[in-house]
Amino acid sequence: MTKKRILRVVKIGGNIVDDASRLDGFLATFAALPSPKILVHGGGKIATQLAEKLVIPQTMIEGRRVTDAETLCVAVMVYGGLVNKQIVAKLQALGCSSIGVCGADGDLMRAHKRKHASIDYGFVGDVETVNEPLIDRWLGQGLTPVVAPLTHDGQGQLLNTNADTIAQEIAQAMSQAFHVELIFGFEKSGVLLNVNDLSSRIPVLDFAAYQKLKSRKIITEGMIPKLDNAFSALKKGVRKVIIGQAENLMELVEGRDGTSIVWEEN
Repeated sequence: MTKKRILRVVKIGGNIVDDASRLDGFLATFAALPSPKILVHGGGKIATQLAEKLVIPQTMIEGRRVTDAETLCVAVMVYGGLVNKQIVAKLQALGCSSIGVCGADGDLMRAHKRKHASIDYGFVGDVETVNEPLIDRWLGQGLTPVVAPLTHDGQGQLLNTNADTIAQEIAQAMSQAFHVELIFGFEKSGVLLNVNDLSSRIPVLDFAAYQKLKSRKIITEGMIPKLDNAFSALKKGVRKVIIGQAENLMELVEGRDGTSIVWEEN
């Protein structure tokens, strides 16, 4: 029986994308990781800044952006265009042969418009399918996919989609063929007991502890969907999930930093 190879799916957020020096440091480490690997990126503040210049009002509900038709145009231009291609160009310069894509390219990721009982999020997508054979072919050709947070519905409509969710869905889809390690890289050292104290990192977080910390309001807001994605990935075949500071990518990969997410504590 053929031994499964390790595939690392790494996600970075806007705080890294927005900071040129931090992004360059992260990409240098990412480029040095052995292949196969996949990078998923968020959008950062550029989309918001462009929307302001174009006088397009932005609406947030419970920390999630409402994507109307004009905001979607901005997201496509920035996420699928400027940010994605800048990252790809930087990786090429580092000797990492990359291909920049969004969910519409090659029918990579299909989604449906989010349904909510009382809130219309606009053109926001929830993922339905991932084209694993296409990703496998890219990886087999030595390419590193760089995935922007956009999907499509199969009927010609692009959809803005959460980057954490895209990383989770890709990791789950590829877990049949690979031992997948999913790494969420952001600006903090990991999941913190006190968001104002960087030394309060939790080295290992299991589901029961997560539920307790959430009920006590110690884990709140943006960390909740990230952790929900992490535990969902573990339930659906992803071998390892780590959350930590993007610039410390090598330490995260080697288990020397960040928060390891596990279903049950050993």
